[in-house]
Amino acid sequence: MTDTRIACSEYMTPEKSLTDIKPIKANPHRGKSSRSSAWYAAKVSFRRHWQLYLILLPAVLYFIIFKYVPLTNAVIAFKDYNVIQGIWGSPWVGLKHFSAFFDNPVFWTLIQNTLGLSLYALIVGFPLPIILAIFLNEIKDGLFKRAVQMITYAPYFISTVIMVSMVILLLSPRLGVLNLGLQAIGAKTVNFLGIPDAFPTIYVWSGVWQYSGYSAIVFLAALAGVDPQLYEAAKMDGASRLQKIFNIDLPGIMPVIVIVLILNVGSILGIGFEKVFLLQNPLNLSTSEVISTYVYKVGLLNANFSFATAVGLFNSIVNMILLVAVNQFAKRVSDTSLW
Repeated sequence: MTDTRIACSEYMTPEKSLTDIKPIKANPHRGKSSRSSAWYAAKVSFRRHWQLYLILLPAVLYFIIFKYVPLTNAVIAFKDYNVIQGIWGSPWVGLKHFSAFFDNPVFWTLIQNTLGLSLYALIVGFPLPIILAIFLNEIKDGLFKRAVQMITYAPYFISTVIMVSMVILLLSPRLGVLNLGLQAIGAKTVNFLGIPDAFPTIYVWSGVWQYSGYSAIVFLAALAGVDPQLYEAAKMDGASRLQKIFNIDLPGIMPVIVIVLILNVGSILGIGFEKVFLLQNPLNLSTSEVISTYVYKVGLLNANFSFATAVGLFNSIVNMILLVAVNQFAKRVSDTSLW
């Protein structure tokens, strides 16, 4: 028996004999391991769609060169890095820098401040874009809806430095709008950025103002994909707006909500450095010092690159563990997950 099979698309007609039908070569890896079959399928796909792979090549090279290759430099965390000796020539010290970080008296303060700010931002900042998207979806007036979208989206395009400058001017003890209002009613001025307990609130709510409108775009896009027939059926049944929201809108965008929540929890220790550092001052340092600012001050300003890499690697590992754990939990309680 020859290793060929007759193409199904060819039909036998009186004018077409078996000798005229073109045979198709069988997969030479049929019956072999799944790895061989997958490699054969990949080669066939590349031959057929090589133009698409060529378009994809720059993006792949970008991630390989700027994302994966630098991962090899994480070995600095386990060495006493010396510029002269280089990364691979520096002496190996094992977990010395990790132990130094864990034994540091400020370790638990850093963890508490970082987790506190991240959880506060997650609890407040995660549901508000969803609520905003649902409200915008309920607005029927096109002009008013576009105006609200523009007003809520615009702060996202303000740079962090300018946004922090606006917050500082707003809360200034002498010329700030809030303190001018307090002076107008005869109350004493308050240095809001000098109160440690006020720092988390200032940080989180300024972020809500800046990012809520932009974050709502994802949920607005998900709401646009909800079947309109569901709204028509609910309207015929006499459902109110709140009933439509809780029974159509929220279930319809629940997969998107779960995915965004998983991604947010996966970066819970990766709190931004720039904004915290710019809002930080000696008076609020007890609540504003987080892992990223500590690494910058102790690791980079003092040229202790190995220590800074060790702390950053610890941060990344914790985030990865949280991401995997939350993803597995979401997979068990729902049908939505990252993988």
